[in-house]
Amino acid sequence: MSRMAGSAASCVKDVINRSPFISEMLIQEVISFSNLAQFIKPKVEQLYGGEVSSASIVMAIRRYAQDLKKQTSISNGDRKIDYELSMKTSIYDVNIARSNSFISRLPALYNVVHPENGDFLNVSIGEHEIVVTVSDKYKNLIDEIVKKEKVIARERDMVALTIVFKDNFLETPGITYLATRKLAWENINIYEIVSTLNVLTFIIKRQDSIRAYGVLQTFLDEEL
Repeated sequence: MSRMAGSAASCVKDVINRSPFISEMLIQEVISFSNLAQFIKPKVEQLYGGEVSSASIVMAIRRYAQDLKKQTSISNGDRKIDYELSMKTSIYDVNIARSNSFISRLPALYNVVHPENGDFLNVSIGEHEIVVTVSDKYKNLIDEIVKKEKVIARERDMVALTIVFKDNFLETPGITYLATRKLAWENINIYEIVSTLNVLTFIIKRQDSIRAYGVLQTFLDEEL
């Protein structure tokens, strides 16, 4: 029985992890364990490959809810996270298949776009794709550079929400995870995440920008 309970508990955890909304409701204590158990019981039993009692599922939910609360409790002593939150509008986001021809054209982009003068530019080169996120005024330049490339997606009228952390950010794990989950809880779709040592940027739709700004500011001011 103990082996089965452990396996069932793992299945419960897997089902809960598939939905940030369920996780958030458990953390906020706004969902009944017994109601949730009945709701996820078919999926748990499907993963487990057999019957699982409702009592076992409730127990697994209760234990995992406690673990989630511990994970989301960021202890930073008496110090507050020092940060700056800013927003840049009119962002153009282009996703293309990775190619050496495009990479060879990047100097033309770097020579024209000047972040030090307020322009926004980020180039993320992955194993199979390249993402260019840039101020919309350079759209024609980008379109010219990628016209012979395989364009996977283009998005205009985007917004870049940037958090610049200072001091003790590196000593405080979990911030990216929690910030992302807060946005997901508010049904805010994140198109790109740009992360460096002390800077975290979310690329989102303009219509979500004001709400996302408020969510992040509340999270940073009240929960860190």
